[in-house]
Amino acid sequence: MTQQGLPRGRVSEVFWAFLALGLTSFGGPVAHLGYFRTAFVERRQWLSESAYADLVALCQFLPGPASSQVGFALGLMRAGPWGAAIAWLAFTLPSAIVLVLFAFGAAVLDGPIASGIIHGLKVVAVAIVAHAVWGMARTLCPDKTRAGIALAAILVVVMVSGPLGQVAAIVLGGMAGLVLCRSSAAAAPGEPLQFPVSRCAGMIALGLFASLLVVLPLLAGSALWLTVADAFYRSGALVFGGGHVVLPLLEAEVVQSGWVSADEFLAGYGAAQAVPGPLFTFAAYLGALLPGMNGAVGALLALLAIFIPGFLLLVGVLPFWNHFRRWQSAQALMRGANAAVVGILGAALYQPVWTSAIIGPYEFVLALTGFLLLTVWKLPAWIVVIIVALGGVVVGSPL
Repeated sequence: MTQQGLPRGRVSEVFWAFLALGLTSFGGPVAHLGYFRTAFVERRQWLSESAYADLVALCQFLPGPASSQVGFALGLMRAGPWGAAIAWLAFTLPSAIVLVLFAFGAAVLDGPIASGIIHGLKVVAVAIVAHAVWGMARTLCPDKTRAGIALAAILVVVMVSGPLGQVAAIVLGGMAGLVLCRSSAAAAPGEPLQFPVSRCAGMIALGLFASLLVVLPLLAGSALWLTVADAFYRSGALVFGGGHVVLPLLEAEVVQSGWVSADEFLAGYGAAQAVPGPLFTFAAYLGALLPGMNGAVGALLALLAIFIPGFLLLVGVLPFWNHFRRWQSAQALMRGANAAVVGILGAALYQPVWTSAIIGPYEFVLALTGFLLLTVWKLPAWIVVIIVALGGVVVGSPL
């Protein structure tokens, strides 16, 4: 960003950066945040560590897919509205295409070699998340107070599972920062992160979000496409935490309504675990199976409907959040919240990232190798993904 807060990057720059991530970002939303940090904080230096953590904390508060919202905001910051749209498209399209092909019967994930690669991709998520936690902890928890807040956040997440625990950890971390981190806030208040969004545009986005949430159910019975839009819009608008949390809502909308069978739903969910990018692209798979609609049209409609509410909320909140961050008390609050984010990522590093991937000593060595390649050799994340994924073939699939 420039000092005036205006975008200074090119849309093509945003596209290629996020396309690379869309092709290699395996491991779910927590791993995605690690990939983003490596790509845009560490390598490209689009924003500072603290600004990135502030953005992550904000998106954790909002309904919708947190990692996709972070990516959308980064594109918006770098190249304006078109940059935001292109960032989402490039990050989302690869996994959406694969899942639509899977819905059409292209079972490209069968066989021992493919299952070994998938296993390696789970392991590389451990290295990516560990690298993110390590780097963020050094910057955002430099003293005993903020390290203590991070440890307390881990305890909260362990005691209160799910997105409620994450939101509670950030709220409590912010309150602790408001009381305990005022001196550090006064010493280094930081410069607010600027986005090219006016307050008027923010109010319009919030109004559109609320209007669609109210109007779509009223129109749902008049046409099939409106019924589909309503089902997926509500699923994206009413879920905190994104990812796996949206699955019960989608199951209620598409399985209990008879649009998709339970077996088809579970098969698509399994395929969604094996592709890069956001888990919300599972909606494209479901949309392709909807009866009475063209498969490609249904996939596109479902995909747009499930992502739009989270992006409208983000655009609506950003201009007011920027003003909020300028206050000294807000700086103290955000330092506590940022330390809590480190704790949340640390807890997620163990469960589910570590526990689902590290099942023996070979996987541990493979993950450690990936971590060292990132931290010591400082290789790009996409190269580490390829190396560790191929290592998964050598180690062998656990299945």
